[in-house]
Formats: sequence, structure tokens, C-alpha cells
Amino acid sequence: MRRRTFVSAALAAAVVFGTSACGLDSGSGSSAGSGSKTVTVYTSRPKAITEGIVKRFESEHPDIKLNLLTLGAQEVADRVRAEAGQPQADVWWGGTSQQFDQGVAAGLLEPFTQDVVNRVPEKYRGKDNLWLAEQRLAEVIAYNNKMLTPETAPKDWDDLVKDEYKKKILIRDVAASGTMRSIFGSMILKYGTAADPSKGYAWLKKLDANTKDYTANPTDLYLRIQRQEAPLTVWNLQDIMNQQKAGVPFTPVVPTSGAPVLLDGIGKVKNGPDKAAADTFASFLLSESTQQYLAENNFQIPTVVLSKQPEWLAKVGLKEMTVDWKTESVKESEWINYWVQNIKNHG
Repeated sequence: MRRRTFVSAALAAAVVFGTSACGLDSGSGSSAGSGSKTVTVYTSRPKAITEGIVKRFESEHPDIKLNLLTLGAQEVADRVRAEAGQPQADVWWGGTSQQFDQGVAAGLLEPFTQDVVNRVPEKYRGKDNLWLAEQRLAEVIAYNNKMLTPETAPKDWDDLVKDEYKKKILIRDVAASGTMRSIFGSMILKYGTAADPSKGYAWLKKLDANTKDYTANPTDLYLRIQRQEAPLTVWNLQDIMNQQKAGVPFTPVVPTSGAPVLLDGIGKVKNGPDKAAADTFASFLLSESTQQYLAENNFQIPTVVLSKQPEWLAKVGLKEMTVDWKTESVKESEWINYWVQNIKNHG
């Protein structure tokens, strides 16, 4: 099989450990034969997922070389914005509805072909079909099951700010992570309001007091929890279950009051180098066969209608928290900036 090219020089030295949806991965590769097409994808999806997708895509489309740059979700959004005058990517794969909505407002996206758009139910499409939700991503609590038991682990969000969990929480640094920005935004709306977020800020300050450290990326988060530096974190269900599958002693907890469920999407970069290749990749990714594979092998909750639902989903007992994501999208940057300046490491 042809080797694939990963286009970030900085990633060559990255430590890889089943990275998460807002993480880093690395790889080696060489260019495909002369005359081949190239699709360049900026992604925040984990290596555990991208490796399988690359193999399947290359098998089905041997004439297209797939270049991947993997960053945090917010870092991908920022990079697409920075390159707007001269786009380098064809596809933006992975990010929250808030980030994609902001990309639409900034004029960074254009629609995929209609046959691709039609694969996703209308309720899971962005404005003017300028981005498409690929999956529904549940945000949960997780713990090292060698340090805590089901009886001693938190059951709900409020438990995380109890004194018994003082300095027992590790959190992926928030500002660069679409997952964490969305979790924190949903907690502000859970405990406060858009008009008066003060009670939400107060809850986050209590969480900060119980947080031992903020990790630079998901790889660091996973390693440090596995090393038993602290037993707890908050993260997305898909990545936690992929880590569990790989043998990491993680157990997810669906909070009793419900889990925020994000839409995680894909978009076509406006004026990208190869529009046709972008459509080909999106058509492959959003096919029922690919999404069935991801659901069964990588714990994905697809937006594409599947003829067979994965068995693991019924066992999880997912309860969804109601979140006003439109308000969260509008307020997110303001709230996260306030958290960085006034709450982080102040608890």
C-alpha cells in the first residue's frame, strides 16, 4: 500500500498514544505516483480513527493521495481562517457546530456537491449546507478504574466540585480544544444563563480548585491518568471508549443529569486546491458503509442513517443534556476568554 503524507513538520516529533479528537498524531509518508490527485485534510480526529479511514480511502481511491494535518479542533479552525487568502486545505474534518458556524460567518466554507449533502439529514446540516455534521459526540466524565470504583467515582457534574475530588482531576487545556470549550460552555448554561453567567463561572472556579493540572494535549492527558497522577477527567465518550478498547484502564460515566451532545462536522474549504477531491473524500466519509464501520469499530454515533445500530450504544444508556447550542456558539469566545483570564489556576 502507498505510504501517506502528513503535512505538519512539527508533528514528526509528537508523542503518539491513541490521540483524541482534539489531539496530535504523527506519521510518515511519501508522495504518490506522478499524475495522482491530492486531497489535503485538516483534522482534529484521533489517530485511532484516521488510520483506519486512510487505509479504506486509499484502497477505494488509489488515484488520490491523502494528506493529513492533525491539530486541536480550535487550532484547525484558526489555521483555516489564517489561510483564507490562500487556502492550503481542501477539507476541514472535525470540529464543533460552534466552530463551523463561525467559519461560515467568516466566509471560509463552500458546499459539497448535492449528492454528498443529501446523505446527512437536514437537521444535522449547517446554514446553507455549508457544513455537515458527521457524528453526535457525547461529553462525559471518565476515571481510571484502578484508582476509583463505580461506587467512589463521580455520578454527575456536581460531584466533580466536591471536596473529596480535590486535585484529583486532569483536564485538557481548554482554549485550544473544541471539546473542552463546548463542555465548559454547556456548564455555564447549566448553572448560569447567557444574560448572567456568574453562577456558571462560580461552578467552573470550583472545578478549577479541584483540578490538578491542565494538559497540553489529549496524549498527555491519557498518559498522566494512566500513570495515576490523577484519576478523573471530562472528555468525549468516543475517545474514552477507544482508549478503553486499546487496554487503557478508563471507565466512562454518563452523568445522571445528562451529557452534552455536540455535533462534530466536516466542511469544504472555500477555494481549496482540489474541490473535486474534497467532494470525493466527503462522499467516501459520509457513505453508510464507512459510517457503519466507524460506529462498530470506533464508537461513533453517526448522523447518517444506518440500517443497523451498533450494540454498544444501547448498553451505554446515553442521556442527553438539553443545551442551547446557538447561544453557546455566540457566547463561547467571550466565556472562554473570561475563564482564561479570571478562573484558570485561580480556584
